Amino acid sequence: MRISTAFAFENSLANLQRRQAQLSETQTQLTSGKRVRLASDDPAAAAAAERALAAGARAEAQLRAVAESRNAMQQTESALGDAGDLAQRARELMVGAGNASFSDAERATLAATLRGIREDLLAVANRSDGAGRYLFGGQGSDIKPLRDAPGGVVYEATTGQLNAAAGEVSPLSLDGGQVFLLAPDPSNPGTTISIFDTLDRAITELMTPGRTPAEVGQTVTLGLQGIDAAQGNLGRWRALAGEALNRADGMEGRLTQARVDAARDRSNAEDLDMVTAISAFQNQQSGYDAALKTYSLVQRMTLFDYLS
Repeated sequence: MRISTAFAFENSLANLQRRQAQLSETQTQLTSGKRVRLASDDPAAAAAAERALAAGARAEAQLRAVAESRNAMQQTESALGDAGDLAQRARELMVGAGNASFSDAERATLAATLRGIREDLLAVANRSDGAGRYLFGGQGSDIKPLRDAPGGVVYEATTGQLNAAAGEVSPLSLDGGQVFLLAPDPSNPGTTISIFDTLDRAITELMTPGRTPAEVGQTVTLGLQGIDAAQGNLGRWRALAGEALNRADGMEGRLTQARVDAARDRSNAEDLDMVTAISAFQNQQSGYDAALKTYSLVQRMTLFDYLS
């Protein structure tokens, strides 16, 4: 078969251009560190990288939600601890009020101290997390969840529990009505008791002069029963806040691993194997040099070289 000089020129030039394009592509990959930069480079790998990117972003968002829940539950657990301390202080004062040697004035002084504890307890129940959300605001409220009303303290927020978008139950608040107003009454099964009602009744009765020792004893007995019931309820809710913190630790570990796995999957799908790429680049460079030399030889193969 006879091969013309023009065909040899075109074939050599095409090979040279193809090798140059391969060398340029490999150089671009080495510069970017990515094997897949466009979906057209490897559609399957690009789709896998996008799925991994979405999984990583989802894990990152859920980690932020878990951190927010942990912060809220840490503050809630601390608030419940403060409420428990106040209830214990109120119990000690109630026990002291049963002293038969106390005068009406002394019991009135105890009642005034109980009123201060009651106000402190209400402040704890309306404590915020520092970001505008109330720790005991249930499913959310723009106003303080517990309010003094003519008939006693009432709960004005929406009952329930606000959760973070963490993929699992991650509370941001507790139901203040359940915590402070609806403690199970052990002396009357099936009913509930409010620590504020208990303190209000005790304060009113202790400030009333001229009461008999039996009446004072009845006040102390009922007051201690109500405070004990409230303390037990506060302890249960504090334990629930602690469980939420433990769950947050477990969720954080799982989500952190999910984020690492997503980053690895994305890297496997689109990142470049630098050792292999450098070796390929060197081979392509050698081939390109050879193609240049070959083209220079073919270019000189003309009849004029022999006629000159």
